[in-house]
Amino acid sequence: MKNLILLISILMLIGCKEEQKKETTPDEVIMTEPDGGIGNGAVSPAVAFAQGIESAHNKTDWNANKAVSFDISLTFGGQERLNGKVTTLTNSTKVRVDKNNNTQLIYDGNQVYLCPADAEPKGARFDMFTWQYFFAIPFKLTDPGTNWETLESVEMGGNKFDVGRLSFGENIGDAPDDWYVVYQERETGLMHGAGYIVTFGSGDQAKAEENPHGIVYSEYKVIDGIPVATKWTFHNWSLKDGFGEQIGEASLSNIVFFNAEDELFEKPEDSRIIEK
Repeated sequence: MKNLILLISILMLIGCKEEQKKETTPDEVIMTEPDGGIGNGAVSPAVAFAQGIESAHNKTDWNANKAVSFDISLTFGGQERLNGKVTTLTNSTKVRVDKNNNTQLIYDGNQVYLCPADAEPKGARFDMFTWQYFFAIPFKLTDPGTNWETLESVEMGGNKFDVGRLSFGENIGDAPDDWYVVYQERETGLMHGAGYIVTFGSGDQAKAEENPHGIVYSEYKVIDGIPVATKWTFHNWSLKDGFGEQIGEASLSNIVFFNAEDELFEKPEDSRIIEK
């Protein structure tokens, strides 16, 4: 009996040693945490920054609505740039701009149409997407194709802001070479503003970076539980100095979330296509 117990003990000891050898085999692949060891599936701090802004703006309720419209009065250098109504699906797949000069711009998800066909086409495609994007950007920060990096926090006007840089993957939108430096209010979590470049029309990023601008959001109102800025100011901007001289402003009113009919974004009669 003693011999049997001794034999079993020896076999168990050999088995343990074999198991240890298997665990330390050099060819075995050791799994590591994703995202640079942040955690099992955790997003990077840069993406978490963007998600924090979206959360503060109540992106969940934004997405629960089909469409939103707003009136906008926009001036640059004291001259009227746009006066009209912008209507967009909250997922930005369709957009409509009705100007007070009786011209219309419609993006049906594939083409941009200008109505009437003989209306001035200059700046039409820019107007189609730019002002809608400035309105919707707090809810689109983590859309597919967005790339983020964390920048140093800054202090402006006695307030501290967290900062991140947004860029885009290839073939994202009309101007994938654009970038935005986004500022978040620490107290509210809301988007304070952004420095940005405009490459639309030229596609020359280096040239655009010689003349960056900024937008500041203020006079927030909560519409159906969703914080929306009703005043925009545009500025000269640099990463070092932040927002400088004001060069333009926009007032937004009559902001309404609603269930838009598909016909609202159909190609109008007497229209022409505005190519990219």
